[in-house]
Amino acid sequence: MIRLLMADDHGIVREGLKQLFSLVADIEVAGEAINGNQVLDALRKGCFDLLLLDMTMPGISGVELIARIRIQHPKLPILVLSMHNEPQIVKRALKAGAAGYLTKDSDPERLLYAIHKVAGGGRYIDPTVAEQIALDASGGNGDGSLHEQLSDREFEILKLLAKGMGVNEIAAMLSISNKTVSTHKARLMEKMDIKTNAELVRYALINRLVD
Repeated sequence: MIRLLMADDHGIVREGLKQLFSLVADIEVAGEAINGNQVLDALRKGCFDLLLLDMTMPGISGVELIARIRIQHPKLPILVLSMHNEPQIVKRALKAGAAGYLTKDSDPERLLYAIHKVAGGGRYIDPTVAEQIALDASGGNGDGSLHEQLSDREFEILKLLAKGMGVNEIAAMLSISNKTVSTHKARLMEKMDIKTNAELVRYALINRLVD
């Protein structure tokens, strides 16, 4: 039996997944979480065979959450199930310690296969995403190289800024100070030679860093 911790802040997604897993004999939803703090709390209290993780949730999330889990629970397999299919986001998640990455538009059969493979100690990447990563590695990424030089935190703040969030909102969401957010913002804009918020948003849209 695969005891699953399911982390997603959308109730409809969780309910749909629970209905899917109820049809499978060897998968049990042993816990649910709607934000990063709940994920960490559940992992401290419970015993799970796999974490099925959304990349974007309130509070700590994404690569920072994956990295923290990797330190605290190094043997726990993490399978990301996300709406994001951008190669740079996938690569950062895998680098942080995820064992697999799947997009939410995948077929149920593919999700079940990925869960079994990752829970069994293997790795799985959505074939479409894997193909795009290979294309980028061959030199097809063009202007996307600018954001590749950002740290994980800078990259996360770049995406939030591009969504229209202000410094105070980002600080509250990530549980860090306004000054820290402002420092990261200044550094990422300097690294990318971006002068205004409008340029930042345009860059993020062109490179598909936001929805």
